[in-house]
Amino acid sequence: MKRILVVDDSSMIRALFRQSLTSVKDYRVREARNGQEALDAIASEGEPDLIFLDVNMPVMDGLEFLATSAGAGLVERVPVVIVSTEGRDEDVQRGMDAGARDYLRKPFNPAVLPSLVEKLTRGALEKPST
Repeated sequence: MKRILVVDDSSMIRALFRQSLTSVKDYRVREARNGQEALDAIASEGEPDLIFLDVNMPVMDGLEFLATSAGAGLVERVPVVIVSTEGRDEDVQRGMDAGARDYLRKPFNPAVLPSLVEKLTRGALEKPST
């Protein structure tokens, strides 16, 4: 079972991810409202196979989360997809430079989520645990 962490301050967006992913495949979806909650969840429950990450959040935003995670090597081990309304080319580039593997602009078609998960986590379950 693939473990997905959705980090977004909008409960509606988190619910959209949860419904879209769990209705199609047997994914385990965890949620966090900001980058700090995401770090806490990872520390207590272990690394997910994929992270969907909003940029604009209180407490710790998505770019701060990526900077902190990159320092700990997390973004090298776990693919991160930024999901944001910030869709200018420079916003996308900033996210990719910070370590994201993909960028999804809001609003998006939730039907793309399962294939995106599969593409970015291919082989994740076969990785040796460290």
